[in-house]
Amino acid sequence: MHVLNIHEREIFAEAAEVGKLIDSLASDNDALWPKAFWPPMRFDRPLSVGAVGGHGPIPYVVEEFRPGQMVKFRFIGPLGFNGYHWFEVLPKGEASVLLRHTIGMRAEGPALLSWPLFIRPLHDALLEDALAFAQASVGAVPVVRPWSPWVKLLRWLMSGGRAPGQRTPKPAAPGAL
Repeated sequence: MHVLNIHEREIFAEAAEVGKLIDSLASDNDALWPKAFWPPMRFDRPLSVGAVGGHGPIPYVVEEFRPGQMVKFRFIGPLGFNGYHWFEVLPKGEASVLLRHTIGMRAEGPALLSWPLFIRPLHDALLEDALAFAQASVGAVPVVRPWSPWVKLLRWLMSGGRAPGQRTPKPAAPGAL
């Protein structure tokens, strides 16, 4: 099954400022990944081509990294995930950019069930939280998409009832990046 999954948010900030969000991924000062309530993104070294890591049960390797513009990851698991996912900053207008996350992969074998039933709903919720966190990180009021009842149930089951609830990130002070 071919999978194309895109999440994007218009952010009213300069491309260089939004690009810093991508560059901060998996660092101590990560301003993009919502690690307060999702498994953190971690790598075996700073974000760079060849870095191996992932988040939760999803491992991947950095295939391409253009600082301030784009980072592309190749899935090395779970079984049946064959393809890539990436973040990129795209020009939108004079005062804004699009921050986009894309998955382009072929789901095979066990992923034919795990992707649509479990991983996609969690992924969609995580990415929407990441985009809200990105907005807050540049000082904008975040647009928060509420988790579905299915996502809440999956998180509760996976954590043994200990998963934190969804929170609205507070906008950062101007120039905080």
